[in-house]
Amino acid sequence: MSGLFDLGGRLAVVTGARRGIGRAMAEALAAAGADIIGVSARLRDDDEVAGTVRALGRTFEARAVDFADRAAVLALGAELAARAPDILVNNAGTIERAPAARHPLSAWDRVIEVDLSSQFALTQLVAAPMLERGSGRIIFTASLLSFQGGINVPGYTAAKSGIAGLTRALANEWAGRGVNVNAIAPGYIATDNTAALREDADRSRSILERIPAGRWGDSTDLAGATVFLSSAASGYVSGTILPVDGGWLGR
Repeated sequence: MSGLFDLGGRLAVVTGARRGIGRAMAEALAAAGADIIGVSARLRDDDEVAGTVRALGRTFEARAVDFADRAAVLALGAELAARAPDILVNNAGTIERAPAARHPLSAWDRVIEVDLSSQFALTQLVAAPMLERGSGRIIFTASLLSFQGGINVPGYTAAKSGIAGLTRALANEWAGRGVNVNAIAPGYIATDNTAALREDADRSRSILERIPAGRWGDSTDLAGATVFLSSAASGYVSGTILPVDGGWLGR
């Protein structure tokens, strides 16, 4: 049974890998045996994630790419396609908070570009060799706001709802060609993106009261789902949005 989760000999690309959820995903894949190409706007070859992956006996290559820069994303995609990775984890993202009535269009445009459009542009290119050989795993990072509306984050909600739809659309086209496309929807995880919520005593309390697990999630809580969806264990899983939320959506 353990062989179902063995990623030895696989090459995985993880975007947004410098910290938080992306770092935890990269380290989990490395622990399962995969070599890692990490991508993030300010990622360096000597960042902590690189050291952890290498300490696990796997290789790590760093790519610094701003996902708001379409040309840079396309160049990255062409480079990665030539490497023909086995796994692509689309985790790069950003968030802008402002009431919808006053939400700057510039903030909307940036969030949609980083969180949705760049994800599709990169996936198109990286998926090409997967489809040609008839195997591959693609994982998107969705959100609770792929299911719900949120407050003061209209661009983020629209983008993450789009990611859920994109996951299903690609799965419909590619599952029969050996490429499984799924998404993980993290709950309220203690990362930089949720710092403003955790620092607001009233919001933090109301959030914790609704989470059946009774705590904020940790980035490492995403490790198991990431390995599962990257491995042979999920061979018949396609088009799924898997919540890892401490029971939030079931409340």
